[in-house]
Order: sequence, then C-alpha cells, then structure tokens
Amino acid sequence: MLDVVTASNQARRHLERVDWVPRDEVDLGRWPFTIPAVAQLVHDGGLEVPAGVSLLVGENGSGKSSLIEALAAAYPRPVTSPFARVGGPEPSREDSSLPRHLRARVHPMASPYGFFLRAEMMHGYFAGIDADHTQARAWDGQRLQERSHGESFLAVLRHRFADVGVYFLDEPEAALSFRSCLGLLALLAQLREEGSQVVVATHSPVLAALPGATLLEVGDWGLRQVAYDDLELVRDWRGFLDAPQRWLRYLLEEQPDEPAT
Repeated sequence: MLDVVTASNQARRHLERVDWVPRDEVDLGRWPFTIPAVAQLVHDGGLEVPAGVSLLVGENGSGKSSLIEALAAAYPRPVTSPFARVGGPEPSREDSSLPRHLRARVHPMASPYGFFLRAEMMHGYFAGIDADHTQARAWDGQRLQERSHGESFLAVLRHRFADVGVYFLDEPEAALSFRSCLGLLALLAQLREEGSQVVVATHSPVLAALPGATLLEVGDWGLRQVAYDDLELVRDWRGFLDAPQRWLRYLLEEQPDEPAT
C-alpha cells in the first residue's frame, strides 16, 4: 500500500483521499483497470492525496492522465456554491469510467475553488473565452488566441489560480519553454504557500524539481513515491544531456538505410 501522507501535512489537505467504491460490477480485466497504477488503487481500496504539490511522473501510457482525470472528477463542489464546478475544459468522451467508482474524502473546510487543466484541450478553451465578451476585462482586453500558445497558457494559470483551492494539471509543460516552466514551478510553489493543493501529471524534470513536492512515479510497478534523483525521468535526461551523441548513435544506427533514389 502506498503511504504518502505525513502527520505534518494532513491539516493542509482539502482532498484527503479517494476511496474505491464500485457502484456496480466492474470488469477489472478491461482498461483502465488493467493499468498497473489503477489496479494498485483498486487493490489498496483507494489513494491518499498529499497536501501541497504532488507530481505524477511516468512514461506515456503509464496511467498519469487517467489518474488525474479521475481525481479531478471525484473532487466535489458544494451545490450551494457559485463556484460549484471544477473550471477548465469540458470532459472528453475518451475519459475512463474510473471516476464513477471513486468517492472523495474531503476536509470539512475544503475549498470549493478549483481548476482542471488539460493541455491537449486548451485551444478550444481559449476559443470559448475569446468568444465570451463578458470575460474581456479579466484578460486585459486581449484575445488569448492572439498570443502564443505558451503565453495564453500562462495567462490562464495566473488568472484562474488566484484562489486557494484544489488544482489539477495534466502535462502543463506541453506548451511551455524551459524558462516558462520555471515560471510555472514558481507559481506552484506560491499556490502551495497560500494553502492550495495541486496534483500535476508531468514529463518535466523542471517541474519535478520543486522542493518539497511529493513525487509519485507511475509505471509497470503501479505507484511508488521516490526521490528526485531516483526518478527514471531525471536519470534519462541527465544521461542524454551529458552525452547526446551516445544516445543518438544508438538510435540512428538501429534505423534501416534510406532507399536509393
């Protein structure tokens, strides 16, 4: 069982845990329940959610997005609150059925604010904001689609993450340069300092370097908490940047010769 919560940080959690509570018969032999990380969640009866910033790190297909989408969907908003939904791009038909079988445990004073950011769906989200004339003042009168994708991305983060709440980010680095990633890292640290809780799925060794963040490595083993230097992601990047030609030589020599023209 994965235990990632310590006594010192429990008081700052809004979303404390999601419990596995199947609503009907579940075929555990089908996706997404065959993903090792999801299978571990089912086996453990749920997943503890740490305070502060948690980063899910792993290869494509390891289950990071499935987990973060499920957590975002499970986090409740009081229906009496005008902020009763997790803001952000709308659900996708490709979303898994996992959230249906999860029940969130939240702190009695949990914040109703939040935002779920899906990197791959942000273009449509920008278009929706630009089409709503009532939002012009919030964005300084400038259309998001007239900025670079990275600039628009950071603008959304700065404006929508203004309140203490629970924030879910799926691969936010996709639109960002190295220096913009550093800006996002600083924003994550600020959110944590203000009392927000953030869960991030990422491939970025820059974001994973956030001091004090909980690093959960997702892979064939399921979920495991690791130190920064022990992340496969970090070891791979260091190895490549130290000797790129060694990696490229191996990769390119494995490719078949181009046919003669």
